[in-house]
Amino acid sequence: MGDRGSKRGAQRRCKAQPGRAGKYELRPEGPTSMGGLTYSEDLQDGNENTAFTWDVKANSRAYHWQFKEKVFLCWHRQKYKTNIIRTAKYNFFSFLPRNLYEQFHRVSNLYFLLIVILQGIPEISTLPWFTLFTPLVCLVLIRATRDLVDDIGRHRSDRAVNNRPCQVLVGKSFIWQKWKDLCVGDVVCLSKDSIVPADLLLLASSEPSSLCYVETADIDGETNLKFRQALMVTHHKLTNTRKMASFRGRVMCEEPNSRMHQFVGRLEWNGKMYPLDIGNLLLRGCKIRNTDTCYGMVIYADGWMGFDTKIMKNCGKIHLKRTKLDLLMNKLVVLIFLSLVVVSTALAVSFGLWTREFKDRHHYLWIPYRGSVAMESFFIFWGYLILLSVMVPMSMFIMAEFICLGNSIFINWDEAMYYAPKDVPAKARSTSLSDQLGQVEYIFSDKTGTLTQNVLIFKKCCIDGHVYGPDSESRTLKGDPYLWNKFADGKLRFHNEQLLHVVRARRDKVVQEFWRVLAICHTVMVQEKDGESPDLLVYQAASPDEEVLVSAARNVGYVFLSRTQDTITLMELGEQRVYQVLAMMDFNSTRKRMSVLVRNPEGTICLYTKGADTVILERLRKKHTTTLSTEEALAAFAKETLRTLCLAYKEVDEATYKRWHLRHQEASVLLQNRAQALQELYSEMEQSLKLLGATAIEDRLQDGVPDTVKCLKKGNIKIWVLTGDKQETAVNISFACQLLSENMLILEEKEILRILEACSERNSNLLTKKGFLKFPPHVKLAMVVDGNFLDKLLLSLHKEPRAPIQDVEADKSWQESRQEPCQGEKDFLRARRMSKLWWNFGIQQTRTKSKDWKTRESPETQRERAFVDLASRCQAVICCRVTPKQKALIVALVKKYQQVVTLAIGDGANDVNMIKTADIGVGLAGQEGTQAVQNSDFALGQFCFLQRLLLVHGRCSYARVCKFLRYFVYKTVASMMAQIWFAFYNGFSAQPLYEGWFLALSNLLYTTFPVLYIGLFEQDVSAQQSLQTPELYVAGQKDELFNYWVFLQAIAHGTATSLVNFFMTLWTSWDTAGPCSFSDHQSFAVVVALSGLLCITMEVVLIIKYWTVLCVAAILLSLSFYGLMTYATQSYWLYRISPKTFPFLYADRNVLSCPSTALVILLNVSLNTLLVLALRMIYQALKKLRPKEEAEEAAPAEEIFTVEPTPHLHRGSLGRRSSYAFSHREGYAGLITQGTILQRPQGSSSQLVSDSTVSSEEELLSSPNSSCCHFRKLSSLGRPRHHQGEVSFEEMNPSSEMSSSLSVDRPPAVISDNQGSPTTCCQPA
Repeated sequence: MGDRGSKRGAQRRCKAQPGRAGKYELRPEGPTSMGGLTYSEDLQDGNENTAFTWDVKANSRAYHWQFKEKVFLCWHRQKYKTNIIRTAKYNFFSFLPRNLYEQFHRVSNLYFLLIVILQGIPEISTLPWFTLFTPLVCLVLIRATRDLVDDIGRHRSDRAVNNRPCQVLVGKSFIWQKWKDLCVGDVVCLSKDSIVPADLLLLASSEPSSLCYVETADIDGETNLKFRQALMVTHHKLTNTRKMASFRGRVMCEEPNSRMHQFVGRLEWNGKMYPLDIGNLLLRGCKIRNTDTCYGMVIYADGWMGFDTKIMKNCGKIHLKRTKLDLLMNKLVVLIFLSLVVVSTALAVSFGLWTREFKDRHHYLWIPYRGSVAMESFFIFWGYLILLSVMVPMSMFIMAEFICLGNSIFINWDEAMYYAPKDVPAKARSTSLSDQLGQVEYIFSDKTGTLTQNVLIFKKCCIDGHVYGPDSESRTLKGDPYLWNKFADGKLRFHNEQLLHVVRARRDKVVQEFWRVLAICHTVMVQEKDGESPDLLVYQAASPDEEVLVSAARNVGYVFLSRTQDTITLMELGEQRVYQVLAMMDFNSTRKRMSVLVRNPEGTICLYTKGADTVILERLRKKHTTTLSTEEALAAFAKETLRTLCLAYKEVDEATYKRWHLRHQEASVLLQNRAQALQELYSEMEQSLKLLGATAIEDRLQDGVPDTVKCLKKGNIKIWVLTGDKQETAVNISFACQLLSENMLILEEKEILRILEACSERNSNLLTKKGFLKFPPHVKLAMVVDGNFLDKLLLSLHKEPRAPIQDVEADKSWQESRQEPCQGEKDFLRARRMSKLWWNFGIQQTRTKSKDWKTRESPETQRERAFVDLASRCQAVICCRVTPKQKALIVALVKKYQQVVTLAIGDGANDVNMIKTADIGVGLAGQEGTQAVQNSDFALGQFCFLQRLLLVHGRCSYARVCKFLRYFVYKTVASMMAQIWFAFYNGFSAQPLYEGWFLALSNLLYTTFPVLYIGLFEQDVSAQQSLQTPELYVAGQKDELFNYWVFLQAIAHGTATSLVNFFMTLWTSWDTAGPCSFSDHQSFAVVVALSGLLCITMEVVLIIKYWTVLCVAAILLSLSFYGLMTYATQSYWLYRISPKTFPFLYADRNVLSCPSTALVILLNVSLNTLLVLALRMIYQALKKLRPKEEAEEAAPAEEIFTVEPTPHLHRGSLGRRSSYAFSHREGYAGLITQGTILQRPQGSSSQLVSDSTVSSEEELLSSPNSSCCHFRKLSSLGRPRHHQGEVSFEEMNPSSEMSSSLSVDRPPAVISDNQGSPTTCCQPA
């Protein structure tokens, strides 16, 4: 969320009556905030987002309790919630009904429940009711226990968060309370390093002008500081606890929503109204940094009935995640059930026909039927349905749970995925998704903290055409080369003796000016304590890039010591120099540069500029050989994916400055087109520059990220980066981790819109049979878009509520002014290239199978589908400036239109919604908190472990489960189909063929252990081979190992086995008699059952590829269990106890005592095994011939395309790629020149003092009634130079979006707003 600023302090208007909602004409404010996405559309009156109905009154809980909201019919609940959160899925009362409801959403469970009910009816029951009821209860209990354990973990996490302490204003003092006791309207006191408990309106702080520095690492993974600022009226008036206790301000704002970067409202106090924006809001989850004390009023809180805070609104709901195999098995259960109904119906009809024929032939026999033939057939139907119900074996689902649990435990035990530096092992938080890891096609990844370490390092620099890189390690190990500099912090890893020698010699002016630019041209603030101790010289930067550059200059000897509104003090190689600041021209994403106009101690006026090479090089006075050398260095830096900035300067004569200064003053007070005028003035000053050189910063990736990305791409896994960061930074990181490459065609917004427009015009002309856009296979595509573009383009994102914003003329002119002078020519050339590209791509009109449904879709849906199809053709997609809600919606779109398995990985709270939405969520346990891990399915320590998680554990789990399912289907059919063949010889009477105990124990003991071995330990290749050959992963993506065809193959195989076993036994026993005959029912059943068991065991021997001692033990143990249990169930002792329960007395002993019976069993097993071996050998032989035939057929069909070379992302010259990537935001320059952001000097009285001694947190926790009252005295340096009176909401003037300021000769009637743009001072009437 801290990726895009919204301008803090921009003056806005509101036309509304006090006490009721009206239409606000507000413009987005600038970067005091963690950033925001802006929208340019006007929203009409009546839109739900323009209704400001959220009414919050300070220090008045009773006021909020009177508001109710309707939930359902007559049920109402409190509108304003307390601050207790509940992310858990169940509670004490809802667990049983909700869990049962979810479990019986599975078709298999409903099927088993139906069979259990039927078994309880004596008239139709053919098996005891407990034979299926007991396994069903076990299955439900296993799954319920798993869900309960997962939810208990969520309850513990919620309890830890809800019980965090904070200071709340109660009466006239602050007391310690728990987070869960907070209510809307409460005033909260937060100290340094405290976590914000709810969305708070910042009222005041101990910093000058009530600034408050926050860190959003727990939200978005960014560790650089952002700032918030309280309204001046609350800053001046709420100076102690007594005044805060009497504060009765009322906030009217928008209803709770998920827009983390936008907030619109007003404060009504003492009859006046003051505008509020996101810059006044402290969001839940932020951490207070470098601010001793701050005070806020709770605006949005979270309750157990729902969430109101912005971060929790973006977290999404907990979804029940099901694997593709689970969903497929549900469909197969339905298919099997329908097949059983058909078979049972056919057998019941056959019974009726056979009965009538039998009665006609043998009318003299009495048959004890329970009714008419039709009624008896009806009972026979249900009897067969129960008898054949084991075709959907309950034990298969129970063993599947244990297999998934075992594979998840293997993930937890994998030492190769243990991250030792932070003691973070891999953890499978969900035990039911391990096989889904082997079918992932799309990975959606965050950038900051996920791909990168969020650590920037000064790597190289180019000065006057000479490139200086780090010395070799042997030279570096001699010692610290910066010991001579007492201000060096020892953190700079860049060591170059040659450069240090040149710097300390003070002979090269270009070198001096190079480091001077880094020390002067920035918006960094400095804290200095206890004199000049370097350890306590702390820099506060708006971006990590600036901090790295200023720190590098500090270590080299150009130390930034302090600043005031008008001066910057440096220590240059031991000599202190003070520079007078004449103007600061701040950085923004359009200018891509920052400039500072200063007067040095010698009186010379100099302009120091740093920025992107694309804007600096075109503003040089003239090109020299130095410029060409620098461009070569920039190209080399780009290949190394380093982030670059160009540095330049020029000297300005006094007359030129005075003329420019007067024009600047005039432009600064314009009420219309101010931004455009200032832009032109800045551009005019920033001409004829002299190039000094360039810097190269490494945004360090996590270990192994490029190799991981490369390996995953070989496995046909597409990686999308969804980040809130700016485009240049995201693209630079994408090149660094090899997501993007130089030979890719990178599509940007204009090309995408052109393609989609052509697609809508030709309807389905651009679609192939699979619904994808048709491109030559040798063209590699990539896509770079931002959140604003996606919001305008995609229908699903349109449903996301937007902030009410007025599109004023100034914005239009500013947007027009953003075009560079030659932008029109560039657009024309690019359009021509793209038109040739589509012509050469040979887009053809094809008839698609989906043409009918396409005509029924709306144009918006067709455009949405076409965009997703286009994105799916890209090797990589980079989405910048996206909100957490947009991340989740993008994932949902891919799932909706591509029907693929998606995986989302992130490390911050802003990734939680995306993690929950994806089929598989992976959380990284890093420095950004644990919210991503707590809401994930799998937790890892580093991104590189994702390679092993998918290619090893995922692929193996998928292969094991698929082989397990196929084998289980085969062995079930092989055993149970004999019941159907037996029906033709028992008069279709639904008489069971096998002994009841054989049916009960077959899946439980006789074949269980080999099946478990397959599901837990089987592997076709080693883990090392899986990593070296990621192409093997494609089988899971294509569902090759288990699908409808594999299921039918298993059915056919099992049917063939049952046919051989049954009819070969029947044929050999036909017309036989005597002691060795097995033509009686029990002997025949034993031979068929034993033949089936041995055939199933032989199939295990054939399909297992990973043989171990455990495998042999499992097979022998299963056969041993058969012998032991058969001996027990057929013993005379049990027969005497219950002849009906144990009717097969000595059946196996009698049958196996005859050698001829053993030969029949051997014959059955041999026929089945040889038949399978022959078919598999023929299949393998045909499989080897098939690729050659396909290659011969496909060879002449390919057409050669000649495509005009199309550059990738145009950010520089045609000859090289610009590696500019800077994360700085606009806004600090205005605060500096006002003095708003300046730190208090030592000894200043501008610090917070208390009415009484403030107790420690421990003391206050032990004494909850103790209080602390704070007062604030204003510092003269902490205030703006010109006192700004209280300004009513209606009197506010709109200001520009440009940041500019002058520090000298300011007109007394003009003040600077928080952006630095002077505006007319309006005193209240």
